[in-house]
Amino acid sequence: PDIVHIRIASPSLKMAATMRMSASATRAPVSCVARRTQVRAEAAGMPTADDGYRTLMNAEAKLKLPLELEDGPLPLNTYTNKKPFTGEVVSCERIVGPKATGETCNIVIKHDGDMPYWEGQSYGVIPPGENPKKPGKPNTVRLYSIASSRYGDFFDGKTATLCVRRATYWCPELGAEDPAKKGICSNFLCDATPGTKITMTGPTGKVMLLPEGSEDKTHIMVATGTGIAPFRSYLKRMFKEQSIGLSSKWQFPGKAWLFMGVANSDALLYDDEFQEYLEKYPDQFQYDLALSREQKNKDGGKMYIQNKVEEYADEVFDILFNQGGHIYFCGLRGMMPGIQDMLEGVAKKKGMEWEPLLKQLKSNNQWHVEVY
Repeated sequence: PDIVHIRIASPSLKMAATMRMSASATRAPVSCVARRTQVRAEAAGMPTADDGYRTLMNAEAKLKLPLELEDGPLPLNTYTNKKPFTGEVVSCERIVGPKATGETCNIVIKHDGDMPYWEGQSYGVIPPGENPKKPGKPNTVRLYSIASSRYGDFFDGKTATLCVRRATYWCPELGAEDPAKKGICSNFLCDATPGTKITMTGPTGKVMLLPEGSEDKTHIMVATGTGIAPFRSYLKRMFKEQSIGLSSKWQFPGKAWLFMGVANSDALLYDDEFQEYLEKYPDQFQYDLALSREQKNKDGGKMYIQNKVEEYADEVFDILFNQGGHIYFCGLRGMMPGIQDMLEGVAKKKGMEWEPLLKQLKSNNQWHVEVY
């Protein structure tokens, strides 16, 4: 379909390093990985880290990227409920500070190259035990967006990383968390220790894949909470891995713009990685935060993700409708009405109807949504 062009007052995207807000000073220290994690990793021939994912992320790849992963077809539903895969946990660590609203863990799972995936896909996890609603039946599969690139956080194509928030329920009558209503799968994963076996399905999903041929475009990513997972995988590919061999197979001359929404600084996820990209690639990466309990929007209310995106409404419209850029949403379903209402309001100010514009974005594969 033809692209509708919209005249914008200031079309340039300011890719300067804005919002250099790091929560590192207020975070609780990340716990050390147990010695047995190292023993297992050594036995598997993997690089090891003695204080978890932060050391791992700061280390350059010790192994050459297995670039053959660029050549294969899209992996899709390789494993199913009837024929699942068994992965093994390498490490599981809390990655938020003490004042975060809830606990979020970074979980690295070893698949030895037998369960490849692409950035933007999800794994299914089947927690052990019976389905409480169907006695005698196994628990149902839960989908989790993969938070690492296809090469994994060891850069050898043998692991995948999940970003999981522990689901709990506060009972006002008990005045405490009710263990009977906690999330079965998220608690299983967040309680996992090195060596824990994980029953898995997938990989699944095409909606959040980086479109082929879009490498020179601007990619706008809008995340709330653990919805950051696919965007972390994109950014690893776009930036980190370019310097360790990927550029010989896949290059990224385009731009990436990340909007991240969480409650406070302690709840930020992978912030130190994104700050590194800001410093190294200021002309290609922009990073904006919406901290609902620490920032105010233009009307004096809490700063939610849609409020932060609205601050750049003209630029976002220009990127989408004049430059052929892409926009991705991942996180809680509740963010979408606010986002759509905001964009509809901007369209009206420009004398345009939002629904035909949205239809255009979808038909051009520029609009990507994965919410839960």
